Amino acid sequence: MKLDEALSLIRPIADYPLPGVLFQDITPLLANGDAFARITEEFSNFAGQAHVIAGIEARGFIFASALASRLNLGFIPIRKAGKLPHQVFSQSYGLEYGTDVLEIHIDAIPMAGNVLLIDDVLATGGTLEAAIELIHRAGGSVYQILALLEIEALEGRQRLNQRFPQIPITSLIVS
Repeated sequence: MKLDEALSLIRPIADYPLPGVLFQDITPLLANGDAFARITEEFSNFAGQAHVIAGIEARGFIFASALASRLNLGFIPIRKAGKLPHQVFSQSYGLEYGTDVLEIHIDAIPMAGNVLLIDDVLATGGTLEAAIELIHRAGGSVYQILALLEIEALEGRQRLNQRFPQIPITSLIVS
């Protein structure tokens, strides 16, 4: 399957979860084995320097864990507050329709390694910014960010480039 065919399976849902938000539903892509494999294959092109793959809850987990398995690398979950059982670093952040808190285990990155960070959507950049901060606090170094979708109008890329100009960002779709 071609990359553009896989990406065309994503469907927009208006006014979800709040009025004015255009949600990008990736479940049709995930339900198609060829499409899911094609996205994972595309992401693997950016994993050359990775020691581990980190994914942000919840949909970033899907791609990050699939890629980690494909490459025989470890997977680091970055979760919403209160879902990790061990000691954590916490980081609050803003997103396009509220605020939240992300956490990572304090020992998630036992060596100062290169982390490939994956999320499904780059919107305002707040979620990814918080994840980068957590990875750094846990001893890792984010060397690349991958996103399935980017909402250009929300200027998340600019926000991240200002704070972390050394970290390249790749999005498969920019709308």
